[in-house]
Amino acid sequence: MADVISGIKIPDSKIAREAAELVRQHENEMLFNHSVRVFVFGAMKGIRQNLKFDSELLYVAALFHDLGLIDAYHTETKRFEVDGADAAREFLRSHGIPEPKADLVWEAIALHTTSGIPQYMRPEIALTNAGVLVDVVGIGYDEYTPEQRDQVIAAFPRGNFKNEFLEVQTCSALKKPHTTFGTVNFDYIEYRDPTFRKPNACTLIHNTPWHS
Repeated sequence: MADVISGIKIPDSKIAREAAELVRQHENEMLFNHSVRVFVFGAMKGIRQNLKFDSELLYVAALFHDLGLIDAYHTETKRFEVDGADAAREFLRSHGIPEPKADLVWEAIALHTTSGIPQYMRPEIALTNAGVLVDVVGIGYDEYTPEQRDQVIAAFPRGNFKNEFLEVQTCSALKKPHTTFGTVNFDYIEYRDPTFRKPNACTLIHNTPWHS
């Protein structure tokens, strides 16, 4: 794995290496490359904005952010984001990382698909979200120079990312559709099955046992 990509050093501490090894064991090349790109793009933005952030924690958050899509970390009742966040926090706890730092990584992962909130939170949370947004849906694409984008893709190729990523996300959402209510994850189900009806908040409110 490249040590430095467009000025961004890939963390090489014991925890960083072991985190990468664990994620590599479970994720395919498409998801792993995406995860590292999320870190690099997020770190680039952090430096550009003169933010003070913990590079190691941002790296772990980026590595683990999609681990909940993998069968080994899938649960029946939690959003995939929470499954990944739980896995990261447990990993950090097992390495003696203080609880506040482990909780910070948990929050970064749990909120990485949430709109309109992460950018106002601590840098590690905001930058994880920013890295996801640029790599998946292109938000912030033009904030990076063509040279920066090319160097990231050369180090961690996208391949057939769009189609493969949609397939992985859709398979996860279909396994537990109830967890997609109120989240972008419902879109994956609707894309596959336009006839699928999501719960409606207004209907839920009207159908509560309260009399008024």
